[in-house]
Amino acid sequence: MNIVRKTFPVGPLQCNCTIIGDTETGVGYVFDPGGDASRIMATVESMGLKIIGIIHTHAHLDHILAAGEIQSRTAAPIWVHRSDMFLWDTVEMQCRMFGVPYTPVPDPDHWIEDEQELECGGSCIHTPGHTPGSTSFYFEDSRLLIAGDTLFQGSIGRTDFEGGDAGLLVKSIQQRIYKLDESATVITGHGPETTIGQEMRFNAFVRA
Repeated sequence: MNIVRKTFPVGPLQCNCTIIGDTETGVGYVFDPGGDASRIMATVESMGLKIIGIIHTHAHLDHILAAGEIQSRTAAPIWVHRSDMFLWDTVEMQCRMFGVPYTPVPDPDHWIEDEQELECGGSCIHTPGHTPGSTSFYFEDSRLLIAGDTLFQGSIGRTDFEGGDAGLLVKSIQQRIYKLDESATVITGHGPETTIGQEMRFNAFVRA
């Protein structure tokens, strides 16, 4: 495999969108397309990838708003964990709550399963807490974790929105994320990258 990855903030709330793929097979995924579909597609094209999945760490508006346009331009299936479908169904209400222009999103095509394998060497890790369906994606050979809003540099995801559970979030981080390679880079849902080891030692909210 020859894995390539680009991450950049998109959309009104500057969600980190990640495009990752294998240049040997030419296939890849878009994670958390929260907006700026044209920029996402330009990046995909510059990487020479055929997108085979539009994957969401969870179903808050700032992580999904460009999913429909990306799908219309790639024909790739939309993935989300079934437990977040109640949020997917309320995206218009979420937009009103945050004063963000509403962009309709089509229904998901594929339910994410815990420990499901991805092409490009990745696997799905169900990490509920921020939302019931929050899922992280671990690429072991690349030492890379896409954590969504579960874990941030020096912080953790909010649990005061509908479906949030602080105890479950701590459990997800300690029992699932902190068991991974400490040297792995963590792509957070917003803001700078970190490493698992740094958060295990210095995160004031959840220590190892």
